[in-house]
Amino acid sequence: MKKTFKLEGLDCANCAAKIETSVKALEGVTAATVNFMTTKMVIEGDDEAFEGIVEKAKAIVKKLEPDVIVKKA
Repeated sequence: MKKTFKLEGLDCANCAAKIETSVKALEGVTAATVNFMTTKMVIEGDDEAFEGIVEKAKAIVKKLEPDVIVKKA
């Protein structure tokens, strides 16, 4: 499964890179990208575990950038 999310309020390129690295490391994730310029995060992963992956990714964003809001694009 592949989904795109909008990261509203993302204003730190270094934080975007940290988010991308952390999400890529999650179990079940096959690919993840965070584009700082478009403030979009794309996650690809196992269909069965995808809801859990999304929740963990949102938690990572909240931890690294507390003011960023994750929305479905």
